[in-house]
Amino acid sequence: MVGAAASSCYASPLCTFFVAACMSLSHGGGGGDTRQPLGRSRRRRQQLGKCSGSGSVQEALVSSCLEFKPCSHYNKNNKGNAFTSPLFGSNSLSLNRKQRKLNRATSSSSAMGVAMGMEKEGTVDKKPPMEQRRVVVTGMGVETSLGHDPNTFYENLLQGNSGISQIENFDCSEFPTRIAGEIKSFSTEGWVAPKLSKRMDKFMLYLLTAGKKALADGGVTDEVMAEFNKAKCGVLIGSAMGGMKVFNDAIEALKISYKKMNPFCVPFATTNMGSAMLAMDLGWMGPNYSISTACATSNFCILNSANHIIRGEADVMLCGGSDAVIIPIGLGGFVACRALSQRNNDPTKASRPWDSNRDGFVMGEGAGVLLLEELEHAKKRGATIYAEFLGGSFTCDAYHMTEPRPDGAGVILCIERALADAGISKEQINYINAHATSTPAGDLKEYQALAHCFGQNPELKVNSTKSMIGHLLGAAGAVEAIATVQAIRTGWVHPNINLENPDNGVDTSLLVGPKKERLSIKAALSNSFGFGGHNSSIIFAPYK
Repeated sequence: MVGAAASSCYASPLCTFFVAACMSLSHGGGGGDTRQPLGRSRRRRQQLGKCSGSGSVQEALVSSCLEFKPCSHYNKNNKGNAFTSPLFGSNSLSLNRKQRKLNRATSSSSAMGVAMGMEKEGTVDKKPPMEQRRVVVTGMGVETSLGHDPNTFYENLLQGNSGISQIENFDCSEFPTRIAGEIKSFSTEGWVAPKLSKRMDKFMLYLLTAGKKALADGGVTDEVMAEFNKAKCGVLIGSAMGGMKVFNDAIEALKISYKKMNPFCVPFATTNMGSAMLAMDLGWMGPNYSISTACATSNFCILNSANHIIRGEADVMLCGGSDAVIIPIGLGGFVACRALSQRNNDPTKASRPWDSNRDGFVMGEGAGVLLLEELEHAKKRGATIYAEFLGGSFTCDAYHMTEPRPDGAGVILCIERALADAGISKEQINYINAHATSTPAGDLKEYQALAHCFGQNPELKVNSTKSMIGHLLGAAGAVEAIATVQAIRTGWVHPNINLENPDNGVDTSLLVGPKKERLSIKAALSNSFGFGGHNSSIIFAPYK
């Protein structure tokens, strides 16, 4: 009786432990002690006997333990003392302490062996192997300083237009850096309810609009959505910094009184709430969370989303990243890190990856969201397939909070693992959208790692989207993934602007020049690295 009832639990180690514990206790020790239990223990055994009907004490104990609570009859007769049974508390048997230890050791060993054997038997062929599910990109949404839809955004990149300008959102005249990739015009009309638009941090507004635009771009109308299994639709859109303005406003209010604080300051500041709010709006009940790995955030979210689809946990995932920290505390923080360019008099020339005159990165803001879909699911609804997601990888430098590892081992390992996960050779990669932020150390170390892995490929072309839009922090990887997919779709790769005096050791033959270039992409790699030594690489290819 018990075996049948318990068989479904044997796959759980915790259940196994409890089953073994119950069996051990019901053996009564096994050490040969013939003394009778005290009256209280005898009554307990009688009560357990009543619980199990004509079954044994062992059956009652196991049944009780499989539910992780004492049986109902026992609780009824022991109100206020539910955890005094041997299973949940101290054992009152009249054995001396030494003998009880010996008895437990003997019987527990035997019982655990039986339970583990049953566990092994129960988990054999538990889940039949399934064919590898392919993941494709069927929609994209962006909010950037160069455009609010993928086509406008990419056309500006191809033309070499810069989105870097003087900051206008607040007075930054006292700051040594006064430029950024600031979004000048942005509207949530038709995408976000007006009441929420007033309350939410910009990172959430960028996220919600980009997410819904990705659905619209993917042809997901209300009628199409009605056919989706919403239990297998998920949202995984991260943020490096979260709702910094909402949180900063709360701190300012607290200086007056806690009564002045916005009741939404906590939920609207957390990095997970953007994904959560989008899922609530859509009714999507599949995987939903956020990842925050600094400037590698988006790639982590994209790869994890693809893995949810590959494992069969989802058919559709909205994934990417969003950040909006061009505010006094955000600008001041990065100034304090001495990480930003101070080329205030010529903003469009400030972000210059691999150029010997670079003096730091330029902050950007916005969001990028990709609609990933299982191939057969996409084909069934007649979706337009932009590209296929092949795989990716993460590693950690384990070296320094902000500086790259000198030998580049973490980045090289990440790239090699990404190639292995995608199932392709390094010769098949002929386009790389680099992380290249325009920092003195980071650009060169990444270039050296790329040259190490792909330097023998004469077809390889490398560029940096950040030369035109700055560094979008947690959103950078998603926006650059969209640029990568657009390169696959159009057959054009955007230029590297401001590369006037290449750094020593940089072979410009590997880099895209100052004008857009034609390239038939076989497979494309996009890198994102973050403070803390977080490395990420993801790979896309044309769908065939």
